Amino acid sequence: MPSIFTKIANGDIPSYKIAESEKYYAFLDINPVAKGHTLVIPKMEVDDIFELDDETLMGLHLFSKGVAHAIKKTIPCLRIGTTVIGLEVPHAHIHLIPINGVHDIDFKKPKLDYTKEEFQDIAAKIAANYNS
Repeated sequence: MPSIFTKIANGDIPSYKIAESEKYYAFLDINPVAKGHTLVIPKMEVDDIFELDDETLMGLHLFSKGVAHAIKKTIPCLRIGTTVIGLEVPHAHIHLIPINGVHDIDFKKPKLDYTKEEFQDIAAKIAANYNS
């Protein structure tokens, strides 16, 4: 059975898309810890990021770099923090999170609550700053 992220990348489940290529997909996290919190996935469904072949892993990071630059152009922050936890969904993914300090990337803090329109606005602004 396909993971929820595979269904998102295939368009079976709606998402707030930031960027897409033939092999990768980036979209807003619907339970964000910060405004602009984005998930980046390979379209290839592999559970553990370190089980990806080297070319796909390298490509995922390079794709994430472009998305991170777009987020930073859009959301005021000092850095784009990255984390790979990999327990929530059995599909390799990278979290890109705008941060101003180390505690901004704390997954225990309350998640931000945005309306559909707010998510759409954030995604559109980041997408407009993405250069493939």
